[in-house]
Amino acid sequence: MKKRTFPIWHRFLDGTPSYLARHYWWAYLWRPAIWFFDHQPVINAILFNQYNRLLKQTLSCLEQRPKGRVLQLTCVYGKLTPSLLSQLGSESLTLVDVATAQLEATRDKLSTEDKHRLKLLRMNAEQLMFADNSFATVLIFFLFHEMPHAARQRALSETLRIMQDGSRLVITEYGPLPKNHWLYRISLTRWITTYLEPFLDDFWHEDLLSNLKQKAQQLNKEIKLVETHDIFSGFYRVSVFELSTIKTKA
Repeated sequence: MKKRTFPIWHRFLDGTPSYLARHYWWAYLWRPAIWFFDHQPVINAILFNQYNRLLKQTLSCLEQRPKGRVLQLTCVYGKLTPSLLSQLGSESLTLVDVATAQLEATRDKLSTEDKHRLKLLRMNAEQLMFADNSFATVLIFFLFHEMPHAARQRALSETLRIMQDGSRLVITEYGPLPKNHWLYRISLTRWITTYLEPFLDDFWHEDLLSNLKQKAQQLNKEIKLVETHDIFSGFYRVSVFELSTIKTKA
């Protein structure tokens, strides 16, 4: 009998979503890749030398965060988590990711003191094991464009569910469909970008604010956009949202 063979990405299905294993095993789940991509020159190249601008703007948007628990939703290559911990001072940070290898790689970048202030949890963004209204601040750095539509909708709903009245949501992501940006107008760079990021085109065509408002309403909450910062002529964007609970009349 001929031995059955499986695609390489099947090796990474240990509790990870199938879309993540299938499309991104080579970038986020394979340990040699994690080591390679977590070097600043590589990160800068992937983000067209915009990483430092994105990091600086993201941290700036977090300076006015409300008091309370802070959540970083999924790990990030580079120095975002150590920088955020530095900004938080003596406060703690909760970091969740579905990939154990990513959590371990983040922990290895930290000082002993920072390790004590970082709570690492393996968790799927589509089903967060937190109580309703648990966090005052949530940071999401380049996650949603890497999720298929249905998974992204569940993650958006879960994010709003765990946010409390008066909380802030900071999302650093690709901007809206960049029809006039040279990276999009050149067919080769557009093809390369969407080939490596198979769910990006769907994200580009989504109205993120309208989607958030709809999902907030389903949770008896309201969300408003309070800041937007375009990076690289709008190819990337840092957005800040404020969430409030709709008060019901007695």
